[in-house]
Amino acid sequence: MKKRAILSVNIAVLLFGLAGLFAKWISLPAICITFGRVLFSSLALGLFMLVRRQSFRIAAGKDAVLLVCAGAVLALHWWSFLESIQLSTVAIGTITFSAFPLFVTFLEPLVFRQKLSRRNVLIAVVILIGVFITVPEFSAQNSMFLGIVIGMLSALAYAVLTLMNKDFSEKYSGTMTAFYEQATAAMILLPFALKVDIPPSASEIGLLLFLGIVTTAVAHTLFISSLKTLPAQLAGVFSSMETVYGILFAFLLLGEVPSVREIIGAAMILSAVIAAQRGG
Repeated sequence: MKKRAILSVNIAVLLFGLAGLFAKWISLPAICITFGRVLFSSLALGLFMLVRRQSFRIAAGKDAVLLVCAGAVLALHWWSFLESIQLSTVAIGTITFSAFPLFVTFLEPLVFRQKLSRRNVLIAVVILIGVFITVPEFSAQNSMFLGIVIGMLSALAYAVLTLMNKDFSEKYSGTMTAFYEQATAAMILLPFALKVDIPPSASEIGLLLFLGIVTTAVAHTLFISSLKTLPAQLAGVFSSMETVYGILFAFLLLGEVPSVREIIGAAMILSAVIAAQRGG
């Protein structure tokens, strides 16, 4: 069961790593890409639940409120992630996002009253060092710095979302949780997307469909489902592989050549993830 959960979370992270490239492939503002992503994802998930005759029922009003809050956090996370990449590069966006396990490591014991694992703290610190190594310059005068700051905001938002999903995973299926979160995110983002008077082309709609269904609906469901078995800290550490996948995909598909600093940082992150998998 645990091996299956580890496989699921790694497939999800592989797809998440690919998702960052759409911020470069699609010329729309990040807010519009995010809206298209959650819109098509929620429609796909809703259709899947109807076909499978899965229940849409939320057990308690408190859960409904929390799911709406989670949807808002999800909207913030995905917007800031894509905005970070558009301001900088795929590498910078994914590397700064990879600080998210650090937030999870320290937030999870506070939320769930669990013992803080020294081993996971050490792994999270190694990941953070890897992030700092890859950052080229801390200067408010350029878009790279803004990309880094917004990328860290994305990391914090995703850490909060992961902890919320950990609680939901004990009550609802991953598909149902993802559906409500992404449908909520779509409704929140709609007014902002309507203010942007730039219609997508046919090819961009096709890219948004792939982004929403494959790298979002499928990936998000797999990730949430894995939380039924894996601790959020461990799932968070595995998610750092998104940085490695993102840099690799950007090199192969966009021609973005990583710097030596980025390669060293990514290597540190990969080493930390391997150590977590062997220990988990």
